[in-house]
Amino acid sequence: MITLRNLCISALVVLTVSTFPAMAFAQSKTAPSLAPFLARPASAARAPDGNGFMQRWLILDPIPVSGQTESVVRAAVKTEYFPNQFTVISHDGDKVTVADQELAWHALDSANWNVKLFRFAYGLNKQSYGVLFWAVTVVKSTREMQNVRMGVGSNSASIWWLNAKEAVILSGDRRMVMDDCISKRLTLNKGRNVIRGAVINGPGLSDFCIRFVDESGKPIKDLTLSLDNAGR
Repeated sequence: MITLRNLCISALVVLTVSTFPAMAFAQSKTAPSLAPFLARPASAARAPDGNGFMQRWLILDPIPVSGQTESVVRAAVKTEYFPNQFTVISHDGDKVTVADQELAWHALDSANWNVKLFRFAYGLNKQSYGVLFWAVTVVKSTREMQNVRMGVGSNSASIWWLNAKEAVILSGDRRMVMDDCISKRLTLNKGRNVIRGAVINGPGLSDFCIRFVDESGKPIKDLTLSLDNAGR
């Protein structure tokens, strides 16, 4: 059940922290790899998991930033790092240039209910701390669903949009908690809906989880996740 404690009228979002210290990765002798946490999609579409969490995402290589306060987060996401960043649905492998650096989009499925962004950056041998992650997924519904809510948990600060409208924002360096912030009432359109998120990670590990819940707080699972043409 959704409680007043969990309801964020101002629509704030959070990101997760792992129970393992970041130093374990720095000291690891194994070669960087996305496995076993992330993998390329093996099908054109997939459903959310048994608890409604979305595991299919298109994620951009991390962009260096600093700070996690709400004002810093809002300033960071208002910065135009690449053309059409709030509207484009890229393809897997597409590239954008940010501050003279070429960054690539990656279509990925998470093996867990949460998406481990630190492992994403580490697995690609990219900067893991003091970075901004952009994540996009396409949610398809067979019917219009009114009065649904987006439940988000994240480690560090983040902002999430549904169909180009801000839904949730979380600021500060925080541990991820399932449904840590619940959005105001939203409408899922019949057909295609786009979720877009920006997550800032300072020190430590980073991940996020997202699902939709109904008025009674039960997860909505009769959805389809795709990346349109992202897995060409």
